[in-house]
Amino acid sequence: MDHMTLIYVTVFLVVLLSFAYVMIRAIIQTIRKEDEEEKKKKTEVGFVVDTFHDLVSKLKEKERELEILKKQAEDRASSVALYNENILQSVPSGVVGFDEDLRITKMNHSAERILDLRESAVIGKGYAEVFANPISDLVGQRKTVDRAEVGYTTRSGKRIWLGLNMSPLRDGAENTIGQILVFTDLTELKAFQSQMELRERLSTLGEMSAGIAHELRNPMAVISGYTKILSKKVDESQKGAVEAISREVGVMDRIITDFLSFARPAEPVLSRVRLGELIDGCLAAVQPPAFIRVERDSARLPEMNADEVLLRQAFSNLLQNAIEAMPEGGTLRMGSTLGEDVVLTISDTGHGVPENIRDKIFLPFYTTKERGTGLGLSIVHKIVVSHGGAIAVESGEQGTTFTIRLPLSLIAG
Repeated sequence: MDHMTLIYVTVFLVVLLSFAYVMIRAIIQTIRKEDEEEKKKKTEVGFVVDTFHDLVSKLKEKERELEILKKQAEDRASSVALYNENILQSVPSGVVGFDEDLRITKMNHSAERILDLRESAVIGKGYAEVFANPISDLVGQRKTVDRAEVGYTTRSGKRIWLGLNMSPLRDGAENTIGQILVFTDLTELKAFQSQMELRERLSTLGEMSAGIAHELRNPMAVISGYTKILSKKVDESQKGAVEAISREVGVMDRIITDFLSFARPAEPVLSRVRLGELIDGCLAAVQPPAFIRVERDSARLPEMNADEVLLRQAFSNLLQNAIEAMPEGGTLRMGSTLGEDVVLTISDTGHGVPENIRDKIFLPFYTTKERGTGLGLSIVHKIVVSHGGAIAVESGEQGTTFTIRLPLSLIAG
């Protein structure tokens, strides 16, 4: 190969190598650019992915926080509802809720106790199915009642007094969603008021009675004396009339004796009295006839510091009244319990005391007996009150029950 050919070949190789270098460099730059773009894309995708994962993580965290807040809100709501329910069930007043159709939706424990009902048995029932008048009328009228006192007879036949309020039941937006009845048992308060009024009336009447009885006894003694003289001087045909006068004088004398007993201040002469033995003695003294069954509980009665003579008079009177209320036979029951007071009951299964005269039976001279003086129960009331106690009567078609309460302070130590 000559010199020129070698030069041409060398130049050609140099040009070829230069072109190859340029091409390779361009390819490398292109590859680098693509790599950079790929890296950039990967970086952008990674950023998006990382951002997405971060958002998801935050959302999950917020979701957990919301779950916690929801649980706390539910616990708080449950706690508030339970607290409100505890308040409702703990108040001494009866509460009954009704919906718009006057069906019972709620009844607390006090309402169950006072009305002698069970919430489970009345929920969902209409007011007329559950309540008698006058409560039924008040609920049915949907009137707002700020304060009313009504007499009511429970399903068991117990007569009670209620002080009640009736008002619409509203939600948070002040929309009426039903009615609510709130009431208080006033039975004991009414009985206490009656006892106080009766005590005042009897005290005033007792002061008047003493003077009247003494004024009557003097002329009665004169009439009795003249009757005895006449009985010796008249012939046989007239003795019947004189004996009739004598009998009437005897009746009048018994009335005056009761009158004086009622008028006499009942100042108990206290001594240790075995109450159980005293009642047994009274029962033996009145001698119930064979057609009357006697039931006596076996409760052990305490010894008490009381006036034995006065208590014997009171119990004998009540036992005699119970026997006389059962002329065709029945059951005489005597019961006793020891709680806040010493409670003694005397019950009969007789004809009962009509409702219209129950408030009058302790008044002096009020009687339904043909030959009664009307002072027996007045004296019983006076004796019980003088011992710091109280006496009440419940009566119906099944008979009559007298309940005597004596304070625990009388129990002998």
